Amino acid sequence: MATLKQALGGIGVRLRSGALGRGRRKEELLAQLVEEVRRSNVLRQHTLFIEQLDRAINDPDYAATLSTLPGLSVQERRRMLIANREYAVNLLACRVGAYTWDELIGHLRVLCRNEVFQLYWGRTVEHRRSVAPHSLDARARDAVDLIIEELAADPDEWWVVGPD
Repeated sequence: MATLKQALGGIGVRLRSGALGRGRRKEELLAQLVEEVRRSNVLRQHTLFIEQLDRAINDPDYAATLSTLPGLSVQERRRMLIANREYAVNLLACRVGAYTWDELIGHLRVLCRNEVFQLYWGRTVEHRRSVAPHSLDARARDAVDLIIEELAADPDEWWVVGPD
C-alpha cells in the first residue's frame, strides 16, 4: 500500500511550486493527502488482485484455489478467470479516472459481445448481489445486465447507445 512519504511527495511538489496558494488550510491539505493515499491503496489492491488472477490463469492448481465456480474443467476455469480479469481491469480504469463512465460503458459493450464473458457473467450472478447499492460496481453490474439483455434482444443493434 502507499506510504506516507509517497503521498506527501506529490503534495510537497505542489507546495513548493506555489500551486496550492496561500488561502488553503491544513484541513484541505490533509483531505488531499488522505485521498492520495486512498487512491494509491486502491491501485495497489487491484494490482495484487490482477497479479493473483494472472498467476491462476497460468497455474491450474492455483486457479482451483481462487475459483468459486463448481464443476468447471481446467480450460473453462481459465476462461472464467480471464473474463473476470478483463472486467476488473475496465472497472479499475474508471475507478482511477483513466476512463469516464461513458468510456467504461463503451468498453463493457464490446466485452459483452464475447461469448466467454457472457458465460462468465451468467455464472457469477450471485457474486454481484452483495455490492454496495450506489457503488461503481453496482452501476457497472446494472449496465452490463442491460447490455447483455439488449444484445440478446437485438444483436445487430449492440452498438446503439440509449433510445432511438
